[in-house]
Amino acid sequence: MSVQKKALGKGLSAILRDPTKDIKSAAEPGAADVVGHIAEVDIESIEVNPFQPRSNFDKQALEELAASIREVGIIQPITVRKNGFNSYQLISGERRFRASKLAGLKSIPAYVRLADDQNMLELALIENIQREELDAIEVALSYKRLMEECNFNQEQLGERVGKQRTTVTNYLRLLRLQPLIQAGIRDRMISMGHARALINVEDEDIQLAIYRDIIAKDLSVRKVEEIVRNMRKPPKDTTKKPVLPEAYRKLRIQLRDYFGSEIDLNREKGGKGKIVIKFENDKDLERIIGIINK
Repeated sequence: MSVQKKALGKGLSAILRDPTKDIKSAAEPGAADVVGHIAEVDIESIEVNPFQPRSNFDKQALEELAASIREVGIIQPITVRKNGFNSYQLISGERRFRASKLAGLKSIPAYVRLADDQNMLELALIENIQREELDAIEVALSYKRLMEECNFNQEQLGERVGKQRTTVTNYLRLLRLQPLIQAGIRDRMISMGHARALINVEDEDIQLAIYRDIIAKDLSVRKVEEIVRNMRKPPKDTTKKPVLPEAYRKLRIQLRDYFGSEIDLNREKGGKGKIVIKFENDKDLERIIGIINK
């Protein structure tokens, strides 16, 4: 299933490609139009950070991500630092960057960082979060950026944006969902309530199956929660325990009366088995040992 892709940062991209409006630092006029926003940046204008500690990327995983990008686009933009006019260095998102190249994209949605823009970035992101029209994925991405680029933990972030820590956690967890489902949240095909239920499903194929059912059958949040809850229940033990012969049942009663304790007596088909004498505490155990030693 394919979903409609958003056109991200078209206006900002035009500004960044205009040499007469080139903005290099947060101190320059117009910097507020860049910081905290998403732009479509030419892939060929981005260089990989030479100090990136990660150098090995699983080829199959990259191909799978590239296939996802072809279908739903980039859900989580990369972050780049502006070096000069139409020149950028990758800060984070190298896996998405490489997969986008494999997918044949000519441009990629990116957050653009300027020199000395830390305070401006924090203010821009917090202001962005207050917008009522944001979808849940956009909120989650803003929370993630505040944590990663402004060095907030979840408690500090909650205080800055006026939310409970659990609320912040619930939004961040959405970013663990399969990309197609994130796109569905972004395009308001499912609600955050549906998404929160799907987070509890670990298998991505099952996540997608339920996601498609939500859309095809117009399932309510309560129904999805019920489906997920029933999936997580441990299977019932349908194996029948061997029935004790009458003589053994009588023996269990005799032992219970003799020791004054509950007795478990199990016997397998071949005659092998065990007797378990239950006790309540150390004093009760001493009493049973005393009976055995008589």
